[in-house]
Order: sequence, then C-alpha cells, then structure tokens
Amino acid sequence: MVSHDEIRVGDAERDAVMVALHDHFAEGRLDRIELDERLESVLAARTRGDLRALVRDLPSPTGLPEPVQDRHRQMVPHHRHMAHRHRHGPVFPVFPLLFAAFLVLAFTAGPGTGFLVVLQIALAVWVVRAVLLAFGIRRARRHVPGP
Repeated sequence: MVSHDEIRVGDAERDAVMVALHDHFAEGRLDRIELDERLESVLAARTRGDLRALVRDLPSPTGLPEPVQDRHRQMVPHHRHMAHRHRHGPVFPVFPLLFAAFLVLAFTAGPGTGFLVVLQIALAVWVVRAVLLAFGIRRARRHVPGP
C-alpha cells in the first residue's frame, strides 16, 4: 500500500501550495528569494511528500489536504450523533394507512381514482415531512458549538 506522502500530485495540488506560499510571503514569513526557490520546487514536485517538505516549516494553511485519518476523526462524532438520533413520539404508520385508503377507494370509486388519491396523499405527507425535517436540522445546527 502506498503511503500518504508517496501519492502523486496534480496541478490542483501544486496550485494550492503555490497560493499558500504567496500568502505566507505576503505575511512576511518568506522573503522573495526563498519564495522563488520554493515555487520552482513546487512546480517540480511529483508527490505529496515533495510538497510537504516545502511547507513543513510554515503554519496552516499550507495548501495541502489534511490526511484522511485526521478528517475521519473529525467526522466521527457527527456521524455517531446522527446514527444514534432518537425519534420523539410514536412512529406514524404512513404506508399501511395509504394501502387501506387505496383499498377503500378502489372498491368504492375505482382503482384508478384510488391510486391517484393515494399518490396525492403520499406527496402531501412527503412534503410536510421534508419541511419538518429541514427545520429540525436547521434548529439542531444552531445549537452545535463552533470549533
């Protein structure tokens, strides 16, 4: 298996590091000669390790992507929270009720009418649920403390 630093880079990664180097130059961390040397080395870089060596002594942002393990660690609490989210209240049995409505309408008004009415009811339930879910997510995001 190839290590993270042995992965080859493309133009997008080189461009991101060059932008970061220009930002560090503008902040006074690099002089003009050192910036030019590093920019030439960025253009010749073939792997992430080559780029990492050029920005190792600079603070973030360096233009390099975070290692996959670090991103996974940052995302785990969010996924864990979403996976263990509890419903509040009883589960509403939508599909058995829609099927019952279809059967009643199919025997009284015909199967075509029953099918169309059930589709309209299902659409209305879906829209209401989507709106409630959207507002529920927005409310939950307001209460999450920032980094």
